[in-house]
Order: sequence, then C-alpha cells, then structure tokens
Amino acid sequence: MTELLRFGLLGGLLGLDGTAVGQFMVSRPLVAGWLSGWAAGAPELGITIGAILELFLLVSFPTGGARFPEGSTAAVVAVGVAVPFEGSGAVAAAVAMGLLWGQVGGWSVTVQRRVNGRLVPPEVGPGTGRLGRAHLLAIVTDFLRGAAVTAAGVVLGRTALDVVDARWPVDPGASIGVLYVGAAVSLGILLHDLGGFRRRRVLFALGLAFGIVGARFL
Repeated sequence: MTELLRFGLLGGLLGLDGTAVGQFMVSRPLVAGWLSGWAAGAPELGITIGAILELFLLVSFPTGGARFPEGSTAAVVAVGVAVPFEGSGAVAAAVAMGLLWGQVGGWSVTVQRRVNGRLVPPEVGPGTGRLGRAHLLAIVTDFLRGAAVTAAGVVLGRTALDVVDARWPVDPGASIGVLYVGAAVSLGILLHDLGGFRRRRVLFALGLAFGIVGARFL
C-alpha cells in the first residue's frame, strides 16, 4: 500500500508538470521513468522503460486541442507494474500497459480541462480573489486526477501481469529488442514529420549511429 501511494503521489506531481505547473519537462517518459525507478529502488529498470516509452511517444506532439497520451502516467504506471516481477515478460508487458494507460491519462486530461472551464467564475471583480481560488482548485483537482489514474493503472497492470508474466514465451533480451524495433517505427514517423529522409539525412545517420552504440550496452 505504501508503494502504491508513492507511485500515485509521483503520478500526481508529474501530471501537474504537463500543463498546470512548471512545464519543466520532468514529465517526459525518460525522466518520469527514471524518477519512478529511483523511488522504487530500481533506477536501471526505470530508465530502461522510460527510454522505450520516450521513443514510442516522441511522435505525440501536444499541439492545439488534440488529445495525446500522457507520457508521465505511461512511465510511472509501466515502472510501477514491472517492479515486483522478474520474469522475461515483465518489461514488455509493463510497457504495453504504460502505452495503454497513457491513453487513459490523455482522456482524463481532456475531462480535467472541461472541469477547469466550469471552475472559472463568470464575473471577476477586482480584489475578490475568486479567480485565484479557482486556479488553485484546478491545480489540486489536476493533482488528484493524476494520482488516481496512476494508482489505478498500477493496480490493474500488476493484476494482469501476474497472469501474463509466467506464460511469457520469449527471453528478456529478445522482448526488449522487439520493443525497440517497434519504437523505431515511431522514430520513422517522427523523421517524416520533420521533413523526410531526403531533407534529414544527417539526422537519420546520427540517430542510427546512436541507436547502434546504445544497443551494444543493452
């Protein structure tokens, strides 16, 4: 219960960084994954999951009114799900759960914004402080939203992984390799969005080189 509370509080705090407070980029999956792993005493697991999710979610641009996955929720849930398990399918199944629950987090952000619109007083006079109180209430509810969504994701994910992990047919190295191959598809989409291969040859070459070097350390 204490560990679940820790993940929930972290999910709430990182959820605030997405829009309501700061926007210091600590809610990016890479950072959020490491923080979650550090909080659970498994920083290497956290950075591994965070790096994989970062690659998958780089193509999600938070622009305009579009709905996009909540990366911090995805990372904290994925790490929280994977921590108690040591089977070969732990990381792969946890990342899948993180990607799924990131979509749930994105949906909850949309609901939160609608609630925020209703919290704004119709008329604000000078010195009343009503707008400030509405802003503070919106921040508190956003924190509670992030904490609740994260905690629910960890509970459901661990329940599912308890069944899946023992039946996973692939060894850990191959499982993580498949995840990186899937993430490479997202990077290809990102390259296309940035102008395509012809205009971004150098970027592609650097990414490929760093990927090969990084793979040697896995």
